[in-house]
Amino acid sequence: MAIEEGAFEERGIDLEWTEIPEGTGKMCQMLQNNETDLAIILTEGLVKSITEGNSSKIVQEYISTPLQWGIHVGAKSKYKSIADLKGSKAAISRMGSGSHLMAFVNAQNKGWPTDSLRFEIINNLDGAVAALTEGTADYFMWERFTTKPLVDKGVFRRLGDCPTPWPCFVIAATQKFLNEEENILRHILEVINNYTSEFKQIPSIDRSLANRYAQQLEDIQEWLRITQWSQKQLPEATLTKVQDTLRELNLIDKPISLSKILN
Repeated sequence: MAIEEGAFEERGIDLEWTEIPEGTGKMCQMLQNNETDLAIILTEGLVKSITEGNSSKIVQEYISTPLQWGIHVGAKSKYKSIADLKGSKAAISRMGSGSHLMAFVNAQNKGWPTDSLRFEIINNLDGAVAALTEGTADYFMWERFTTKPLVDKGVFRRLGDCPTPWPCFVIAATQKFLNEEENILRHILEVINNYTSEFKQIPSIDRSLANRYAQQLEDIQEWLRITQWSQKQLPEATLTKVQDTLRELNLIDKPISLSKILN
């Protein structure tokens, strides 16, 4: 909306927005290779990537509430409950993505052994539809509102949800961008924060979003109710919890100093 309304242009900034259907794993790679300057990205995926040598940093928390990961199976799947999925194969967009990391969080929540989890890499949502329909994977974890139209159409069934145990999205910047364009970054964040702080008060925002994203109005209203935008840096205690959880799940070797992650 800020781009459409010329809010960045007014400050002399030509900001280009690109959607990355492959998700967080792909965005981490793009940040690492300086193929993008900034990303709105899943907290846990970025933190894992930084511990593995990605020099990008978190410049701000973006969404301060958990993400609701829907746990989906194909419409004709034999699985009727989350408990039935123990030992089955998860479809994931790529290694290090949210769908990959949250499969471990869900397994831990359910008391399943995390060292025996099995995965099928499907790249994106279309790949997940094919994998669950053809039976090459058994379940798929993805943000529940994004996948709701597929549930409504009878392509997927949702067995339940697994919320992230922390705020779900952060804004990340490459070290190169931080070194060279700190002033521009400050302006970009100001514009974004002006919009997010007033976002829910925009008249008929629920209808606009339902139309734009082909969603049911009541689903958008529920999403708006449970989602909070942030205009501050990610708290250090939150970041410590993310690293501790990833370590406990053997997804990172060891926590690194917070100053290497937070700008």
